[in-house]
Amino acid sequence: MPQDSPQFLSVGTEGRRIAVRLTGTPDPARPTVVWCGGFLSDMMGSKAQALAEWGARTGRAVVRFDYSGHGESEGRFEDGTISRWAEEAGAVAAAFAGGPPVLVGSSMGGWIALLLARASAPPPAGLVLVAPAPDFTEELMWQAMPDEVRARILTEGAWLRPSDYGAPTPITRALIEDGRANLVLGAPFSVGCPVRILQGVADPDVPWRHAVRLVSCLAEDDVVLTLVKDGDHRLSRPEDIDRLLAAVAEVGA
Repeated sequence: MPQDSPQFLSVGTEGRRIAVRLTGTPDPARPTVVWCGGFLSDMMGSKAQALAEWGARTGRAVVRFDYSGHGESEGRFEDGTISRWAEEAGAVAAAFAGGPPVLVGSSMGGWIALLLARASAPPPAGLVLVAPAPDFTEELMWQAMPDEVRARILTEGAWLRPSDYGAPTPITRALIEDGRANLVLGAPFSVGCPVRILQGVADPDVPWRHAVRLVSCLAEDDVVLTLVKDGDHRLSRPEDIDRLLAAVAEVGA
């Protein structure tokens, strides 16, 4: 697996140091692939690693990075917001892609990729979204929270969400309120490029109907949703990785 040491990019007025790994050399003839990870994920996950390996095998440039407060990047997770993480993703793409990229977004990274695509001129070469979770802070968090949890977030500024995998996760008022400023599912919108979506029907975190709703909002003709009947949220089995790499190769040809 590619294990090169990360580079660091300074982003924002505070100079947030964002860890970046680049596999290969950007080629103007073929779009660079930029990986946008999920909430609490990092660029050393199985899908991101598989994408980097594919880039090394095929001579394609692949860029991975960690949002601030994630992985090898600096900063506190609880200071993160959708706007902040999207700013970091955009800065990485601008600094390393060398032209309109193929944006590959997993879970929250799907939301980030959609935000970048809507704001990009020219548009990206393509989007590949894996279990995309646009608007998750509102649709999948806030609306599902009990009243007492909402009250704690509003009055105390944060709530520690229990986790089966380690320390509780701070869900902040800033994250929720900033998420509302970045919602994308309210009306049709255009991203200006082909879109491929992979979604597990057995996903316990992002319901497959969420992906169907996203498709209904995308104004492009070239949008393909693949539902994987026995797929979970991670979609990281060998057959899932094969689907991901095929989708990236298709839109980035």
